[in-house]
Amino acid sequence: MKVVVTGAAGFIGSNIVLGLNRLGIDDVIAVDDLTDGPKFKNLLGSRLSDYFDKTEFYARFARGEFGKVDTVFHEGACSDTMEHNGRYMLDTNYRNSKDLLDACLAQGTRLLYASSAATYGGSNGFREEPVNERPLNIYGYSKLLFDQVVRRHLPNAATQIAGFRYFNVYGPREQHKGRMASVAFHHFHQFRESGAVKLFGEYGGYGPGQQQRDFVSVDDVVAVNLWFLQHPQARGVFNLGSGRAQPFNDVAHATINASRALSGLAPLSLADQVAQGFVQYIDFPEALVGKYQCHTQADLTALRASGCDVAFCDVATGIERYVRWLTPTV
Repeated sequence: MKVVVTGAAGFIGSNIVLGLNRLGIDDVIAVDDLTDGPKFKNLLGSRLSDYFDKTEFYARFARGEFGKVDTVFHEGACSDTMEHNGRYMLDTNYRNSKDLLDACLAQGTRLLYASSAATYGGSNGFREEPVNERPLNIYGYSKLLFDQVVRRHLPNAATQIAGFRYFNVYGPREQHKGRMASVAFHHFHQFRESGAVKLFGEYGGYGPGQQQRDFVSVDDVVAVNLWFLQHPQARGVFNLGSGRAQPFNDVAHATINASRALSGLAPLSLADQVAQGFVQYIDFPEALVGKYQCHTQADLTALRASGCDVAFCDVATGIERYVRWLTPTV
């Protein structure tokens, strides 16, 4: 089986490459932009058949230069929600994706691609329906625009197309993302460097640290992508989160206790972590007032209806595993 992974040196893409390798698939063409050279480290240990820069891949793929490709995992995108250049965002996230979709349809290649929960934006509902799709930034809109194109093609597409609206993904190989890395990544480094994790205080009717997100392990994200690879009849646009909303307090609590455990220290309750200054609350920033979602939770109805039965781990389990991965060994 020949497979292409765009964004292959990125966070989710590199984990998908390794997941494919674990299935015995090593005819993997990696596509990315390694202007940020250190990202190559995410590909260490993976088995690839070729690598192409994104600036040449899309046109060459459209011309059929790679022969018969079974599936493209399209993870390449600009995921910086603070990027305000709409022309760049639409060219990168929409136009490249649309051209790739056209080529896949023409060549009979399956397309599994990354969408985003940012398509919901200001909505309080998280089912994959237009009434809930209210993006707050150009990133979310760029993802929604492509989802809309996919929906128009789904009824007549001869091959599988499936998009995944990722919620708050955390896990190995996200270090290059900087400010856009997960809460878990930042909590780990805050605690390691200063001995404390800082969370927002009371806001939006939620108590200190009680604002909630649907946190999902990248291992589970990969498992769902690979399930769809193995079930080509499943198609559509699907939420990909854990299906549970957990407060930021849970992430901090799990990160601190997992870090302590690696030092041979006993776990502490959240109350004790707060009392001892390991968890600290700061005033909610004025700049975020009215622009901040206090609750997200993936509705998994459509995903389960597709037959996908992947079980999602909770924050405590996923964070403990991630902290062990992040902690340097001597």
